[in-house]
Amino acid sequence: MNPLFIIPARGGSKSIPGKNIKPFAGKPLIVWSIEAALALAPESHVIVTTDSPAIADVARKAGIKNPHMRPAELASDTAGSREVMLDAMDEAERRGIAYDCVVLLQPTSPMRSVNDIRATLAAWSPDVDMAVTVRPAPCNPYYDCFETSSDGFLRISKGDGLLTRRQDAPKAWQLNGAVYAITPARLRAIEIGRMMRRIPVEMPAERSFDLDTPVDWQIAELKMQNQNG
Repeated sequence: MNPLFIIPARGGSKSIPGKNIKPFAGKPLIVWSIEAALALAPESHVIVTTDSPAIADVARKAGIKNPHMRPAELASDTAGSREVMLDAMDEAERRGIAYDCVVLLQPTSPMRSVNDIRATLAAWSPDVDMAVTVRPAPCNPYYDCFETSSDGFLRISKGDGLLTRRQDAPKAWQLNGAVYAITPARLRAIEIGRMMRRIPVEMPAERSFDLDTPVDWQIAELKMQNQNG
């Protein structure tokens, strides 16, 4: 296996200003993802894609010699992850980097471990669309997740709604955003949401943080500090 790690880091952030280089548990947020990638791949196979000179400078200090400055059209908050990854893949090919798997590490998941990435890579094969980390879903569509019917009443999302114990319901998973190991040809062919051959790799809920709000940040940082003693 010869993975290409892509770490996307845009300069703008409305919810947490400058979050990608904001200190988290003692180091800039993006550095957690860079260090995890460098533990598993040579520097040449780790592409930090950004629109921010400040983020690029932090990436260089963390060991990334040549961060990729993405085009302006991919720097807005409406730019899709797939388009950003395709641009990074094109950049890797311009650099002559050969790879057979694309691994997306979003900086907002600093509590993923190197072993989580290893497990995701082990679950991936060229015969699937992707292997992706998940956590047990807090809401189960067979037990306590409801939709509103056309007449305004709540109805169970799946099943007959007669289960009385959560443990009797089929397991439900939620994507946690920590690790995506994707087959390059499939990424070029279709949107991520259309990929149906997805292998789940479970991560515990207590490490499945996707930092989106200041409250997320405070809770995750406290958990990280407690975890590290």
